[in-house]
Amino acid sequence: MIVEGARSRRVSSRNAGFQQWQSYLTNRTKRHKAGRFLVQGVRPIKLAVDHDWPIESLLYRVGGPHLSDWARGVLDTTPHPTIGLVPDLIAELGEKSSAAPELIAVAKVRTPDLATWTPREREPVIVVYDRPTSPGNLGTLIRSANAFGAAAVVVSGHAADHFDPQCVRASTGSLFAIPVLRASGAGEMLDFRNRLAGLGIGLTVVGTDEDGTAAVYDHDFTRGTMLVIGNETRGMSVAWREHCDAVVRIPIGGAASSLGAPSAGAVCLYEMARQRRSLQ
Repeated sequence: MIVEGARSRRVSSRNAGFQQWQSYLTNRTKRHKAGRFLVQGVRPIKLAVDHDWPIESLLYRVGGPHLSDWARGVLDTTPHPTIGLVPDLIAELGEKSSAAPELIAVAKVRTPDLATWTPREREPVIVVYDRPTSPGNLGTLIRSANAFGAAAVVVSGHAADHFDPQCVRASTGSLFAIPVLRASGAGEMLDFRNRLAGLGIGLTVVGTDEDGTAAVYDHDFTRGTMLVIGNETRGMSVAWREHCDAVVRIPIGGAASSLGAPSAGAVCLYEMARQRRSLQ
């Protein structure tokens, strides 16, 4: 049972706290300055909790239909402060016009440091997304990387924010289940590869492009791999092309000239998982 007190309060107006939460929806600068972002949706919230992601507070709907057993269970067992919002306010934060969500989590920004992070696997798959512009595409690729067993996703260059609500939703919670790191560009990633090489972890840099020299299914992905996915509109940068050990293509037909970046990444990740599964 939710009882207002030391850990719980109610908000029924667009006060300063609400305006701060609202800014996390669209303002990247304010998200990172505050070190906070919003988590919307049942599955993302569940995975954030399951993976012990740092959460500042939980916002819940007051008024309207009774909360579900799931929502009440989360609120009754959480150690975090809980804040009740009237339906129109929580609907605004949930970016829903039809029904107000039951819960929204206010989570803390956390990004592993590329200079010190080390994969647990001896032959890892590291996915690098080069300068993605769409938060939704970034979230979709994070979801695929998690689904097919990648060790981490690295966002390279000036790119979309992985704490943008669109990315969090598109990842369906995988953002909380797989490390997502940031790199300034190819140079920093090569430094990362060299550091891992010193630890006995080798990585082959494989790019993806419609003009690749080999079909994706003809390349050996059974060793440690840094898979580079290019920008949605311009493909891989020149800097990345210069440092790839191999560039693969995905044979396609029909009228399409190419696959979108998240789709290309998913196809490559599936092939990598298929090859590695055959060795087990």
